[in-house]
Amino acid sequence: MTLVTVPPERRRLARLTFLAAGAAVAVVLVAAGVRAGAGLVLIGAAGTAVALVGAWWFLAHRGLLRWLAGTLVLLAPLAVAVLYVQARLAWVVVVCALLWAVALACGRRALAAGARRPAESEVPPPRRPYLIMNPRSGGGKTGRFGLPELARGLGAEVCVLDGSQNAAELARQAVDDGADLLGVAGGDGTQAIVAGVAAECGVPFMVISAGTRNHFALDLGLDRDDPRRCLDALTDGVEVRVDLCTAGDRVFVNNASFGAYAEVVQSPAYRDGKTRTALNLLPGLLVGPRAATLCMRAGGDWLAGAQAVLVSNNPYGSSDLAGLGRRPRLDSGALGVLAVTVRNAADAAGLLRGRQRSDAVYLRTATEVVITSDTLSLPVGVDGEAVTMPTPVRCEVRPGALRVRVPRHRPGVRPPRPELSWRRLRELALS
Repeated sequence: MTLVTVPPERRRLARLTFLAAGAAVAVVLVAAGVRAGAGLVLIGAAGTAVALVGAWWFLAHRGLLRWLAGTLVLLAPLAVAVLYVQARLAWVVVVCALLWAVALACGRRALAAGARRPAESEVPPPRRPYLIMNPRSGGGKTGRFGLPELARGLGAEVCVLDGSQNAAELARQAVDDGADLLGVAGGDGTQAIVAGVAAECGVPFMVISAGTRNHFALDLGLDRDDPRRCLDALTDGVEVRVDLCTAGDRVFVNNASFGAYAEVVQSPAYRDGKTRTALNLLPGLLVGPRAATLCMRAGGDWLAGAQAVLVSNNPYGSSDLAGLGRRPRLDSGALGVLAVTVRNAADAAGLLRGRQRSDAVYLRTATEVVITSDTLSLPVGVDGEAVTMPTPVRCEVRPGALRVRVPRHRPGVRPPRPELSWRRLRELALS
């Protein structure tokens, strides 16, 4: 039997978490009396629940009801604050907020895992690298940083897309002509397309962070602020192996989304006004006639009626469930699965119990996920690109399928902020 030694610092932080949280509750009970203090704690919880219900109504309705709901979201916490002030306990709010801030900071530090770098392989530099660059990605980063000229100076053949070329065909032709590395300076959608070709042809892939968000580059530990540093991989690089995933016949490096979000990104107006388009479409997608009726099988689990499903290449950190690009690993050989089912105000209020206990949020990992619906085809967002696929859509992970050449010296991956788990904190504190 192997005994796991808990570092003393983590044990102390876990204990300090409970001490600060207990002190926050004690301050309320002592300052207002046990009965009144308990009432004020319940008022705070009720205010949070009302705000969650208001947020649901805001997203699910239009017109006057939407704006009344938005007002409710703002007024609920304000009303709680006013009640505390009237009870002459405004100072209690400040002290409690500070104590909870200390508790959250200590708890997350106690649970934080160190950053993990994937295993690196020493390989010789490529002899004939071929790089595809999209001049429109990232607001023109390719030209602004002079990437084509710099890459050619390092011996790479560079193709700057003109809008009419097919990236996959260019990549395959380059390998047929002798290219021993494929790289992309562009968005995650183009990265995924060429990464699929690289894995299929057995050549390494290279990422240049010239897109808008560069989620894949972030999780590889690359420099997203200065894409020129990614070119160091051509002369002083190492190889790492990461997983590659498929949704139907499409490869993805980040995620595939189904349901409400996928419907929104299909709209022609989405690119010009993301927030406006989402707010206009969501009522019909959440509770209207176009509401998604997704069914999902993930491993041995079956879930029916989800409104939105996100399947990711490795699970996102627990504090980053929207697929915004923070995954602690890219080589675990697993899909991350997030499904959301919020059909009414009661489901929204149930989120107050936390993601792990709420029936509205489903979180799992699996090696295969099958999405189906009552329609013959489904809109799917594949690494942000809108496509339509016949149902059912099968998502699979291909462990270690992609060889990625990265600079030897790079910023690295910051560990994701952990979600508080009071059970784990209790185990640490008592260890």
